[in-house]
Amino acid sequence: MMDMDSRSRPAQPHWFERYIQPCVAELLGSALFIFIGCLSVVEDTGGTGRLQPALAHGLALGLSIAVLGGI
Repeated sequence: MMDMDSRSRPAQPHWFERYIQPCVAELLGSALFIFIGCLSVVEDTGGTGRLQPALAHGLALGLSIAVLGGI
């Protein structure tokens, strides 16, 4: 019979995964969000109004969450 104290604890994550990777993911996600948002208003056509920047920001945010959300 196995004793409850003899189980090994899970290994702690590496310092890179704990500190550096989330910071890089935040930087990359923010840069992508701001870059796509700014590019969406560079060429403003009269018919789009506020819809084009709103959709571009929404799609950039969704893409950032889908790609970097696991980190």
